[in-house]
Amino acid sequence: MNYTSTRDNSVKVTAAQAIAAGISPDGGLYVPESIPEYSYDELCNAAKMDYRDRAVDVLGKYLTDFTKEELQECVNGAYTGKFGSTDVAPVVDIAENRFVLELWHGPTCAFKDMALQLLPHLLTRSVKKTCEGKEIVILVATSGDTGKAALEGFKDVPGTKIIVFYPVEGVSSIQKMQMVTQEGENVGVCAIKGNFDDAQTGVKKIFTNPEIASVLAEHNMAFSSANSINWGRLAPQIVYYISAYADLMNKGVIKNKGDKINVVVPTGNFGNILAAYYAKKMGLPINKLICASNANNVLTDFIRTGVYDRNRNFYTTMSPTMDILKSSNLERLIYDLSGCDSARVKGWMESLAATGRYEVDDDVKAKINELFWAGCCDDAATQATVKNVFVSQNYLSDTHTAVALNVYEQYAEKFGSEIPTVIASTASPYKFAPAVLGAVAPEKVTEDEFEMLENLNRVSGVETPAPLATLKGKAVRFDRVCTSDTMRETVLDMLGID
Repeated sequence: MNYTSTRDNSVKVTAAQAIAAGISPDGGLYVPESIPEYSYDELCNAAKMDYRDRAVDVLGKYLTDFTKEELQECVNGAYTGKFGSTDVAPVVDIAENRFVLELWHGPTCAFKDMALQLLPHLLTRSVKKTCEGKEIVILVATSGDTGKAALEGFKDVPGTKIIVFYPVEGVSSIQKMQMVTQEGENVGVCAIKGNFDDAQTGVKKIFTNPEIASVLAEHNMAFSSANSINWGRLAPQIVYYISAYADLMNKGVIKNKGDKINVVVPTGNFGNILAAYYAKKMGLPINKLICASNANNVLTDFIRTGVYDRNRNFYTTMSPTMDILKSSNLERLIYDLSGCDSARVKGWMESLAATGRYEVDDDVKAKINELFWAGCCDDAATQATVKNVFVSQNYLSDTHTAVALNVYEQYAEKFGSEIPTVIASTASPYKFAPAVLGAVAPEKVTEDEFEMLENLNRVSGVETPAPLATLKGKAVRFDRVCTSDTMRETVLDMLGID
């Protein structure tokens, strides 16, 4: 299978080339030329497998220049001994026809581990296949979870360096502590004055700057990405939706061929729900893809109207990983829904860059309305949902999962709740302890982040994840702050290049 660019579909590269590069030189995102099928018989076989074998099975359809043995090595290296659940991504019943897909049992307690424990294995093999001998520099913009997951995944991986930028006021205390105390000789972390969109835009500019690429080449280095703009980040996310359906087959929830489910995803950069879209296109029987946003509801408005407009107020919320107004992976969706019309997509992206706005054509709008439903909720509704679900269903969710739970309630009220629904849970509630504790036991909120972890454990009975509990007392290694205008110089300085 070859890959092409969303902005120039004359581009043809292999999966390894797409993963090693991260982003196309024209600024577009790499996408597969076709979406492979996953049949009902294959779903039945997947139901008999564990998560690792399911991952090898699904990834083998996309990463065709990797042998099955290579994929098995990558998958085993990613998912063996690093996840707190033997199921890797367990499906938990919380109410009739409602199931939570817990994606946060990895080493950083967020769904990003599902891909970012695997990406270093895929990337290092991709580099050997395509540009042997070069040191790969991973540049990451993060709204909180991707940064730590990428740092942990690439920590001390030979032949790589990783630099992470995060918004100085836009992550939780725990998320910041996870990053600034990161161990490893090849890692670097820098805060940026601004929000996630500023960090993401800055990283993309550096990626596509030929002058910087030339400087790196002189030092035998090349850029790649660990953000979900990298196909090696996105492909592993497809796996867990197929895995969740297989688990529902095993639970007896799915009884007949073609039985459908809904999928609800809290999303900011659109990668996680895009993976569900690709799973649906492969043949997974998904009825509706439900996109859940917080107060930064640019995606809700887009799905409802076909107009993408980031010229609006930006809100810092209690679900910070979704505090995004420029959703990069949406470009892959509109490319696919436009009939792979790279010229139209390029025009829309140029309009977005120039005016902060674009509007898709009527044919694309119609397809979006058929496939997706969208809703949003503010912080007050998010916190109320955390409390209500804990009290009524004895399930403790983080704030991002609560957004998804709230939006699903909105959907169920309009359309009913008879169809089994999988709700993606993207982070441990302990990553956002002040907000979660403030919902279920506000009298226990204190100034001490680690005391709140202990209080949340006492109130909920849910075990505190070891990776978070052990942060207490760790030394801060990174306290650098830059602006979007000085990111280029910061990167070169952190790489030791004059």
